[in-house]
Amino acid sequence: MAKKLCVNIDHIATIRQARMVREPQPVAAALLAELAGCSGITVHLRQDRRHINDGDVHLLRASITSSLNLEMAPSAEMVQIAKQVLPNMVTLVPEGPNELTTEGGLDVDARISDITTAIQNLRSSGILVSVFIETKTEQVKAARKAGADYVEFHTGHYADAFERRDESKVELELSKLQEQINVAMKSGLKVNAGHGLNYRNIKRIAELNGIEELNIGHSIVARAALVGMERAVREMLDLISGR
Repeated sequence: MAKKLCVNIDHIATIRQARMVREPQPVAAALLAELAGCSGITVHLRQDRRHINDGDVHLLRASITSSLNLEMAPSAEMVQIAKQVLPNMVTLVPEGPNELTTEGGLDVDARISDITTAIQNLRSSGILVSVFIETKTEQVKAARKAGADYVEFHTGHYADAFERRDESKVELELSKLQEQINVAMKSGLKVNAGHGLNYRNIKRIAELNGIEELNIGHSIVARAALVGMERAVREMLDLISGR
């Protein structure tokens, strides 16, 4: 079965916020990505609102026809916002005030109590919940124990090794990913993956068995700045499907 593509449009909002003006609008980018054939839209509503804001999320929920995946920290504030917006999925992620982007997976094992509470609260409103984790068995088991529907595996280590052309590390990361995908599926979890994926490194991730959806943002937005959103999304879809 072909893997789905969920396009993260955070950095459309980053361009807007560079001038603190009204354009470009994330919802316009989302609609173009849908026209190009993506299966969903991802946005990260950060606690500092550095790019996507509350209004963007509500407008996206009212406008798009594909799936909305809301990335957020597992805080009480964010849970309440999600329960108002009702995205199709929430992906719980770690969040630091000084990071440029998400730096690693959520330590579900160490935070099992508060993450379980957040997941139960979200699922009570009919929202599917994913947790963004490292490729470690203890994190997969903790995600299952906490009640998650999905795990999203952090592919940043693979992407970094690919950029360094460290083939042995690339192979190691791919092996770990496939191993933990299998662990997750055997425990009843569905699997997504993302972080650092681009037009150069996507092919080998797309060849792994068991991933349902790939979350890709920065590289698509960067390509879209040169060739347009529809073409950028279609090119990524071609690579994912092996065309």
